[in-house]
Amino acid sequence: MIHIVIYRDSAENIQGFLVEGHAGYADHGRDIVCAGVSAIAQTALLGLNDVANIKPAYEINDGWLKCTVPSNISAADREKANIILKTMLQGFRSIQLKYRKFLSIEEREVS
Repeated sequence: MIHIVIYRDSAENIQGFLVEGHAGYADHGRDIVCAGVSAIAQTALLGLNDVANIKPAYEINDGWLKCTVPSNISAADREKANIILKTMLQGFRSIQLKYRKFLSIEEREVS
């Protein structure tokens, strides 16, 4: 199962996310759930880094992607980050609707 954690602050801003695990829906290389989640997560990271020019801290390994938005960004960049990351979360939720046994999403508040 893929487990996704969305980290939010008290103002509901998404501060980062963690995607870990493998769906187990199909064989490696043919797993559409893994592929979909991976594409959404990596596109969000590219959106932050390359499109919005927000430089998040991130780590990518097999079955693992962790991304943290810098805490000292401007209000305008915070708005851009929220748009990108809320869109990412909607994509994850869309996959979860059909493949609930293979994907869990958890939201945690961070300080």
